[in-house]
Amino acid sequence: MSPDIRTSVDLLLRRVGEGDPDRIASRYAEHVDWRLDWPAHEHGRPSTPWIRHRATRAEVADHFRQLAAHHVPEEAATRVERVLVDGPDAVVLGEIRQTARATGRAYRARFALHLTVEDGLVTRHHVYEDSLVVAQAFEEAE
Repeated sequence: MSPDIRTSVDLLLRRVGEGDPDRIASRYAEHVDWRLDWPAHEHGRPSTPWIRHRATRAEVADHFRQLAAHHVPEEAATRVERVLVDGPDAVVLGEIRQTARATGRAYRARFALHLTVEDGLVTRHHVYEDSLVVAQAFEEAE
């Protein structure tokens, strides 16, 4: 296990927990391979605009701004259960808890986050989560 990769991942997770989009984005490379395991035809819907692929650090910051704008921050929590590191890659496993601002519906979603870290910055961010439970939480908002 590379301690530098683990340190970079831990710092990213801490920044996500703090919630400042620009500070979070500073942990990413200028160009990033950001993907979500979500049906492509559902990307960028009005109720879930943060759900789409990203390619730049500025877009990463925008993702976290949109995510915050569509959820109730006081009712959000993330539980990280495990971080696995293999070379430049890390996999974060856990559960998110959010409340959709538009509908007031709370949801929980298990996730796996595959990160690649190069020179201390994230170059790949692939998320696998329960997209159905997220979509259902926002369903009434459309």
